[in-house]
Amino acid sequence: MITSAHTSSGPAPDASGPVIDLNADLGEGFGRWTLTDDEALLTVVTSANVACGFHAGDPSIMRRVCELAAERGVRIGAQVSYRDLAGFGRRAMEVPPRELAAEVAYQIGALEVFARAAGSRVSYVKPHGALYNRTVHDAAQAAAVVAGVRLSAGPGADLPVLGLPGSLLLAAAAEAGLSAVPEAFADRAYAPGGTLVPRDRPNAVLGTPGAVVAQALALASGGAVTAVDGSRVPVAARSLCLHGDTPGAADLALRVREALSGAGIRVEAFA
Repeated sequence: MITSAHTSSGPAPDASGPVIDLNADLGEGFGRWTLTDDEALLTVVTSANVACGFHAGDPSIMRRVCELAAERGVRIGAQVSYRDLAGFGRRAMEVPPRELAAEVAYQIGALEVFARAAGSRVSYVKPHGALYNRTVHDAAQAAAVVAGVRLSAGPGADLPVLGLPGSLLLAAAAEAGLSAVPEAFADRAYAPGGTLVPRDRPNAVLGTPGAVVAQALALASGGAVTAVDGSRVPVAARSLCLHGDTPGAADLALRVREALSGAGIRVEAFA
């Protein structure tokens, strides 16, 4: 089972009640093609995982999302990926560790230019798609991602890494002296071991707004989720993710945030 033994939850909640960050994948378009409703989502989320051009996104989109995020006080995160525009970063790929580290640093650096121009900065890094899932169990790929983050951040600097609780990615980040921030998914189904159900399996994405809201509340207040086999799986997380490419994502994110606030759970960025 995936556990959170090697992760850090970031700033500890105070005695007034639970605190959770709400993140979403943004900037997932290319040229004239758009997928995510960035403007609407940025009125709801506290952290924005911005596509850096390898699975989606281009310079103009990256710049615009950074400007919107900075205007609204939303933290900017670099969502790094395998170089896979055609497959939206969701296809398994074999990339040598040194090459992968360079590509991760390249993506972070590109986004940092636009974040700084907007008066903000890249506050954290989160892998996307196949890379995210690969770094749960693959030590070499996890280490390569962390090496890329380290290369980008510079000696001694901390650039938090967002990932699945108990993953080798977060273990490698913590070992490298980076903040390892565990996240959970409000809109994805979980396997009994605490990993996400692969997208090519039935019901991998929760099908109704009610189910998403219920899972978000369970994760934020109780630190647990009901897996696809009905078992109860502990998932300690400091951030909740909602996928920006889900139909009606902005409305769904608003419903989740309102439900969290209504339950006495403060929604705040972790970085």
